[in-house]
Amino acid sequence: MDLRKIKKLIDLLEESNLAELEIREGEESVRLSRNPTGNAPLVYAQAAQHASAPARGSEPVMPMLSPVDSATGGRPAESVGNGLPDGHVVTSPMVGTFYASPAPDKPAFVSVGQQVKAGETLGIIEAMKMFNPIEADASGTVLAVAVESGQPVEFDQPLFVIG
Repeated sequence: MDLRKIKKLIDLLEESNLAELEIREGEESVRLSRNPTGNAPLVYAQAAQHASAPARGSEPVMPMLSPVDSATGGRPAESVGNGLPDGHVVTSPMVGTFYASPAPDKPAFVSVGQQVKAGETLGIIEAMKMFNPIEADASGTVLAVAVESGQPVEFDQPLFVIG
């Protein structure tokens, strides 16, 4: 199941009064459940079972933090002081490894000062052996690149600032 779909499900759970949500898509299953303290939900994934495989229960994949908690470590956003210029911040939609160019011997997709249009590729994130393009969701000038190529990134971590 796509990580973007899982994020949308997490948002749905956070916006509702539901304590638990389970979605099945083909042989894949995702179960979201609020932890007892009511903070961020936990994500449980269940792989398809083969007849020869031993039966297993749902295993926690990873705790997903809310976007604010992920970006700020639980502090209010105003107290972060991340040193980024004012503008539209493009954040990572997933956990993975950020790459600024399509290949090590190729130039970066974008650089500071470059004009970009909405939908233009800014970089890529490798997650689970898949390369996912990170596209600009606003047009403007790249004011900052907040990560270096090859650096691991977290969900909702600032990647670019567009002004």
